[in-house]
Amino acid sequence: MALAVSSCATFADQPPEESWQANAPLTPQAAPEPETGGRSGAIEDPQAEGQATKVPPPDGCKDFHPAVLATCLDTVVAVAALPGDGSNPTSLVAERKTGRILLVRKDNEPTVFATVAVDASTDGGLTGLALSPTYEEDQLVFAYITTPTDNRVVRIAPGDKAKPVLTGIPRGATGNRGSLARDHRGALVLATGDAGSATAAADPKSLAGKVLRITGDGRPAPGNPTSGSAVLAAGLHAPGGICASLDGTQTWVTDRTAAADVLYRVTPGKALTSPAWSWPDKPGVAGCAATPELVWVAMATAGHLENLPQAPDGTFTGKPQIALAAPDGFGKVDGLDLMTDQIAIAGTVNRQTGPTVSSDDRVVAILVQPQGGGGGAD
Repeated sequence: MALAVSSCATFADQPPEESWQANAPLTPQAAPEPETGGRSGAIEDPQAEGQATKVPPPDGCKDFHPAVLATCLDTVVAVAALPGDGSNPTSLVAERKTGRILLVRKDNEPTVFATVAVDASTDGGLTGLALSPTYEEDQLVFAYITTPTDNRVVRIAPGDKAKPVLTGIPRGATGNRGSLARDHRGALVLATGDAGSATAAADPKSLAGKVLRITGDGRPAPGNPTSGSAVLAAGLHAPGGICASLDGTQTWVTDRTAAADVLYRVTPGKALTSPAWSWPDKPGVAGCAATPELVWVAMATAGHLENLPQAPDGTFTGKPQIALAAPDGFGKVDGLDLMTDQIAIAGTVNRQTGPTVSSDDRVVAILVQPQGGGGGAD
């Protein structure tokens, strides 16, 4: 039985005391140290470069692949890469069903940064994660979660309790998944599901099925199309990921519709009706990452990544190219976030539907812009 869909948003109510547990305070990443052998294991597309990936299979939680940062996690759909030059990739990652947020770094055991109470009985849970737009100064982290009554954005400071900053986003029997990212222009962008109601997605007064642009306190960001409204664009159904280019000039969102999986370029004030690309075979579009030359999309059903080459005007110059497909890939990749314009951090969801290896689910560092350009399979 679906819960009633509501369009009321509030900013003041607090979660119960037990909804968050402090664990390890998050400190700024130390200056990376040079490592012998290059990029700390970030992997280029093996199909594009023709390189062999002959590594031993995992042994329990021990994974021998040089790109793997963490193992034996559970359903990593949200990733927030920490600032760095990529020589030692470090990231926060979130487990959808447990509500755990972990700090992961190569050759270190994952450290629990926070645990947030979530309701993962639907397609929701902890599905969005982003650093503050001013993270280097305030060290704040934002998460998008499902509760028994709504979907909401919470803010987490090291050593403090999580605080809700935007609540009342409609919750339904389906359509609860959302995605969160920095827009690299001083605000957060949030993609919300339609809570099972296409009518709510089209309703400008509802926060369901929208791309929202908000400040760190959950209020509409300055410069939005309508003053006093957080809505940047409307018309989403079940978004898998949202991403902005590091220069802030482009924002993209993936969505799973009844007819096809799609990728939209977000134009402020315009409805999401004309996809930039669509996949009728529904490979399970999930997280995305945008570089000046490519838009990368993780496929959580097909089990690979795809990239779409961009022209300088933002149009696509060719068909998507498959990367990290079996047997050279990591299975079903979902969460995805850029660390630099060359390296992305990705999380897998193999434990959700299989098949798995003993070290699943994993967090990996991927070279999305190899030297010389390109990055997809020919």
